[in-house]
Amino acid sequence: MTGPTREATADLITLPGTPLADAVMDLIRPVETPSVFNHSIRSYLFARLVAGRLGLAVGHDYHDDLLFAACAMHDLGVASDGPHGRRFEVEGADRAATFLTDRGVPAADADQVWQAIALHTSPGIAERRGTLCVLVREGVALDFGGPLGADHVEAVTDEQADAVHAAYPRLDMIRSLTDAIVAQAAKNPKNAPRYTIPGEFLRERETFGRTRLEHACRSSRWGN
Repeated sequence: MTGPTREATADLITLPGTPLADAVMDLIRPVETPSVFNHSIRSYLFARLVAGRLGLAVGHDYHDDLLFAACAMHDLGVASDGPHGRRFEVEGADRAATFLTDRGVPAADADQVWQAIALHTSPGIAERRGTLCVLVREGVALDFGGPLGADHVEAVTDEQADAVHAAYPRLDMIRSLTDAIVAQAAKNPKNAPRYTIPGEFLRERETFGRTRLEHACRSSRWGN
């Protein structure tokens, strides 16, 4: 028999069943497109595999609830109900931190989530800001299949990726997420500073009709 067993697959795609995780799901599901929602969940599942690959122990080296919250809410800045008044990474980080503190999460933990979300598009910086930032950055980068420069591509086997994608299909994610980032960036100059991800996405779309990331992902590990 090849590939993961049924039990292993179930473990692979199981999400935290805590009240906080349930509340996060209730927050993001109605306001994100299905493709962005699925991307957020896959990012968590891939981040968890990276943690295992690095020998990190849940409850000791990182808190699973915080990892789930940070991954699941990392694109909350492009959600349909947002104020869209800051670059999407910061807006998402602000919303996530407020959501967590309102539910009794200690300020220090909420700040870790804030940093992980705000820095998830900042390679070379996120990796220097602690375990949670590393795992969120890696999980997100892995879901792009290569162009974002994930450091631990070997953490996810093809069989594991197939199981994750079967549970949470891509649904033209690269295009859908880029559309959302560009739409948010276009609403306010503050949302799209030059040489940032939203700023460059907006300018590339306006100039070329497609971002370099979209072009690169066409030949990436997962495609679009």
